[in-house]
Amino acid sequence: MAAIWAGIDAGKTHHHCVAIDESGRRLLSRRVANDEPELLQLLADVLALGDEVTWGIDLADGGAALAIAILLNYDQPVLYLSGRAIHRASEGYRGEGKTDAKDAAVIADQARIRRDLHALRTGEETVVDLKILTGRRMDLVADRTRTVNRLRAQLNGIFPGLERALDLTNTGPLTLLTGYQTPAALRRIGRKRLETWLRNRRVLRADKLAETALQAAERQHTSIPGETLTAQMVHTLAREVTALNQQVAEIDKLIEARFRQHRDFEVITSMPGLGVILGAEFLAATGGDMNVFGTPDRLAGFGGVAPAPRDSGKISGNLRRPQRYNRRLQRVFYTSALFSIRHCEESRRFYNRKRAEGKRHTQAVLALARRRVNVIWALLRDGRCYEPAPPTALAA
Repeated sequence: MAAIWAGIDAGKTHHHCVAIDESGRRLLSRRVANDEPELLQLLADVLALGDEVTWGIDLADGGAALAIAILLNYDQPVLYLSGRAIHRASEGYRGEGKTDAKDAAVIADQARIRRDLHALRTGEETVVDLKILTGRRMDLVADRTRTVNRLRAQLNGIFPGLERALDLTNTGPLTLLTGYQTPAALRRIGRKRLETWLRNRRVLRADKLAETALQAAERQHTSIPGETLTAQMVHTLAREVTALNQQVAEIDKLIEARFRQHRDFEVITSMPGLGVILGAEFLAATGGDMNVFGTPDRLAGFGGVAPAPRDSGKISGNLRRPQRYNRRLQRVFYTSALFSIRHCEESRRFYNRKRAEGKRHTQAVLALARRRVNVIWALLRDGRCYEPAPPTALAA
């Protein structure tokens, strides 16, 4: 049986494919468009070269999604190599030049000689949807953060006292800024009328917000050059943040509705600190299949909460933070550990013990996150929800 390894250097509009045999001899090198007819023809031509083909690719989604879907639909094994791994591996091959053909050849050869590469699989529809929705939510939250920062900068330029007094992540202060942005405007309307204006727009605790705004206005009677135009920009930015808040709330509802359809919803959300959003991001980052990782240690390494050894010569026992891991999954593990410290007595005791041992806050939270990986792994393996006290084994 002739074995063939095919490497694909994926791009937006075109891919380059190189196929090699067991000896590393190049059998095919072709640039193909990212279109189904050409990809199907490439598949047929590569399959004609041997009895068994293993594919390697440097992207797991995006521009490579169509090629991966076609290969998986035809039951072809597809291995994933990260761009960093290909870059480092290419240093061991002859020549310093970088071309798509060389990268594809490196991918094919790495797929031939390595046994630790991650195999891509057809994802569950629910998990794929959650990956799309959580990715969109991250974009919206990032846009909101940038817009809030711009809003703070503009407001601080004309009314620093009000900028200090307001929490611009809340709906009430944003509503206030859509109507009044300067000290003079706030003094003209007065406290009572401002309170009524806020109540008509369903702002909670309108009396306290109006009092805070008027106190800030009374402390500033100087008009800043460019105040009128800047006030218009503050008005626009406040409306933009409000609209982004609404979009985030809407996508949160979509995420929850889709997440509830997954078989592990109850198991994941039973874990202290893992709510709907973080639980959905956990599924999106891991795919939901723990068998892919094999052990909780590999899941912890993939999530960046397991230290990596750094030994050399007589020096042993050195540990450092890993550099290659999934940033989204690490954020899920770390953030959920922070939440669990507030709401779970067992997590709080573990954190306090690590702090008493001399670990810094970040180190103690990472240690807790690593411990929690074992717990969520066991829960998903056994298909049971979290309980503060683990169930005792029945006597024989």
